[in-house]
Amino acid sequence: MRRVARIAGLLLGALLLVAAWPAWQLWGEIRKAASEDPRVWEEDIAALEATTATRASGSGTVFVGSSSIRLWSTLERDMQPLSVIQHGFGGAKLADLEFYAERLVNAYQPRAVVVFAGTNDIHPGNTKPPSTLLATYQRFVERLRADLPNTPIYYIGITPSPMRWEVWTIARETNRLIREFCATRSALHFIDTGPALLGGNGEPDRDYYVFDGLHLSEAGYAVWTEIIRGRLLADLGT
Repeated sequence: MRRVARIAGLLLGALLLVAAWPAWQLWGEIRKAASEDPRVWEEDIAALEATTATRASGSGTVFVGSSSIRLWSTLERDMQPLSVIQHGFGGAKLADLEFYAERLVNAYQPRAVVVFAGTNDIHPGNTKPPSTLLATYQRFVERLRADLPNTPIYYIGITPSPMRWEVWTIARETNRLIREFCATRSALHFIDTGPALLGGNGEPDRDYYVFDGLHLSEAGYAVWTEIIRGRLLADLGT
């Protein structure tokens, strides 16, 4: 009987440890996301480089950005027949992407680049002005263009999430500025998935988001897949 209780105790401890690990990891990302120093992500960037170091130069489309890219567990399957390199990390901001542009994008000489970032720069109580985010994205593009002068770059517009709905007007203005910037440059594109994520009441459809009201659900990623894959295949072919 004691042996059974001991085994049950060990199993319970193991389950608690497994449950605690994601929470600890999430707390680490929240802490780093609150920082304005891109160097806090060094370990995450090094881990991504280690994972994708063997990818042949020019062999795929780099998807770079925040946790919505990192958590896209079916990205490789969803983008078939396109080859992809998945470089999403934590609560990345646009300035973080700018800082690591050469390591996460340029070094891979990709066929195309897909970017999703900016949502972590716009949230209640701590929001950067749209003009600042535009300037940051422009610097990011400049760093890519130093090595990739003609590579298509696709910016996925900031999404209208339930968690950050109260600052949607700021996000929408940021999208407008980046969309207009893309329209003035060759091989720069803007992909707007926002309207497809709204419900009939004009607000974010919660079915497209997980419990936190911020990250996409399986249904939300299905919307992204249809729009983004369709656009890439239309522009790039197979």
